Amino acid sequence: MKAALPLAAAGAALLGLTLFSGPAAAERAVAIPAAKVDVPPAPGLQTAVFAGGCFWGLEAVFEQIKGVRDVQSGYAGGKAATATYEQVTSEATGHAEAVRVRYDPRQVSYATLLRVFFSIAHDPTQLNRQGPDTGTSYRSAVFPQNPQQAAVTRAYIAQLGAAKAWPRPIVTRIEVGTFYPAETYHQDFARRNPGHPYIVRWDEPKVAGFRAGFPALAR
Repeated sequence: MKAALPLAAAGAALLGLTLFSGPAAAERAVAIPAAKVDVPPAPGLQTAVFAGGCFWGLEAVFEQIKGVRDVQSGYAGGKAATATYEQVTSEATGHAEAVRVRYDPRQVSYATLLRVFFSIAHDPTQLNRQGPDTGTSYRSAVFPQNPQQAAVTRAYIAQLGAAKAWPRPIVTRIEVGTFYPAETYHQDFARRNPGHPYIVRWDEPKVAGFRAGFPALAR
């Protein structure tokens, strides 16, 4: 969410912009098939990095999943020196707002996380935007952490493209880039600020859609 202040919606709310006008109905998870291939389970916690719009919403959804131990908001795809909110929102650094997901592969697999990412956590057909937020920092992207994740991601995007679950083509990019944690005030933002107008309007519907569409995965 673009803003100069930590409470991102403050300026827009004062201006009465309609993008913060009250709660929205729960989103409906897009019905997509499970991946045909998956990353083999490995011992210990594993890491996945996803980008798809404001990281507040991505974090809020992935925190709901059984087997996910930690979700951190941050920036991926650019350099360390410019990985700050003020610089990233200039749209000149090459970063994407992203989340780093630490998960237990004995409880949830990488391909299952991908399925949630594509089905409800964001819209993979929107180019360089999500909802009210526009710019390359809001692009849809996956940052595989190893060759196995890269191969599974490529295969799943091809599988979903063939399934034609969306009326428009998938624009999700597969990228290489380091993840840099965001500022403290962005971490667990939705959980700490459930009444924030942006959270109520854009992120609560995603969480509700996840819990309705994937009840077996929800905590």
